[in-house]
Amino acid sequence: MDKYDIIVIGSGTAGQSAAHELAAEGYGVALIEKSDEPGGVCALRGCQAKKWYYEVMETVARSRHLMNLGITSLPEFDWQQILQEKNRFTAKIPESTVKGLRGSGVTFIEGEAIFLDGHSLQVGDQHITFKYCIIATGAKPVELSIEGHEYIATSKDFLDLKALPPRIVFIGGGFVSFEFAHFAARLGGKPGEINIVEANPRPLKPFDADMVAQLVEASRAEGIEIHTEVDTSSVRKENSGYQVIFESGDRLETDLVVNGAGRMPDIDALNLEAAGVEKEKNGIVVDNSMKTSQPHIYAIGDCAATVKLARVADMEAKIAVSAILADEERHDLSAMDYGTVPAVLFTYPQLGMVGKTEEQLQEENIKYWKSYDTQLSMPTYRRLGMKYAAYKILVDENDLILGAHFLSDNATGMVNTFKQAMIDNIPIGKLRDDNVMSPYPSRESDILYMLDPLL
Repeated sequence: MDKYDIIVIGSGTAGQSAAHELAAEGYGVALIEKSDEPGGVCALRGCQAKKWYYEVMETVARSRHLMNLGITSLPEFDWQQILQEKNRFTAKIPESTVKGLRGSGVTFIEGEAIFLDGHSLQVGDQHITFKYCIIATGAKPVELSIEGHEYIATSKDFLDLKALPPRIVFIGGGFVSFEFAHFAARLGGKPGEINIVEANPRPLKPFDADMVAQLVEASRAEGIEIHTEVDTSSVRKENSGYQVIFESGDRLETDLVVNGAGRMPDIDALNLEAAGVEKEKNGIVVDNSMKTSQPHIYAIGDCAATVKLARVADMEAKIAVSAILADEERHDLSAMDYGTVPAVLFTYPQLGMVGKTEEQLQEENIKYWKSYDTQLSMPTYRRLGMKYAAYKILVDENDLILGAHFLSDNATGMVNTFKQAMIDNIPIGKLRDDNVMSPYPSRESDILYMLDPLL
């Protein structure tokens, strides 16, 4: 029997962050990983991996927008070169992950963790006991229970394509579908043959409805067809590709079908019941210090019933470490705050947000004021040839920001400016004054024009 102060289950960004910090505090830490490719989804098959495609896609998209505004020919691109560069990056991650953990004094254990009770678990034939445990097992693609699901590719399959087929159907209208559809539209897909199929009345539910409507228009202008209120009944393999068949009887012929229906917590094999850890559909139930129903067991990252973003996972790791140190009377207890979590969709234009949407404010009966405009004619966007830039800023009666939403290139910078203002409780008058000397002209300097109607 092996005994550790702290067990971390999962080697993604959250698990690694927690393990490194706790080992640095002098605890005996072991990290358990069931995959033969340690490092987590973000680095291997998500955030980092997709950015190799995004950077090229953005350059191509920007060039298209600038045609007849100074650009006379489009750049050439090579999907296989992007794939090679992505693989060159990701190939090193598993080995460097294990090496980094061991270098920090963390014991790395390969295998699947199964709880035996609240203070012990099994990994193969190894019996392990612990004082604290942090579950960071991440998420996996939602399983589509439709006929022919075996023909549907995952996001990993898409990022590993040797060549991009001209016709693609993405099932589900979330982050993966929109980002990958924008990659395909600019990097070799056939206009009008790239389809996103969503069962709900609108896609991208977490984002503001008006901003999503603008992104849908921008996407359609690039040859991406978006179908809403459509239920997929089956996928059939044909000689020339696949048929995606809907409940209505309509069908789409395509070369590739991709599961873009989102991800679900990867917790089924843990035997959480034996440890007395409560879970729900969205993940393991936690409080604002990341404690589960068992106060010595924590859950962080995509396996927890919280916001599922990589940087959120990193912050949750810091909070869980803080909670363990507080329990040991070595640190003050910190709490997780999800009110200022930014989110950015890496399409072109990018869709970024922080805080509440207008729909949320209306549902919660919160009084608000807004500055809002679409198809912006500011010189910034005229120079780019970007027709669908938009913004919406929502404030309360004290001029504090309730939510900020942007459809733009470089939306990340504007979102981060408003995120920090929300954290620091900066009213919009001061935020405007603080940004008067932003480098001009830039996206951030346009914030002044966006705030003026509220002042």
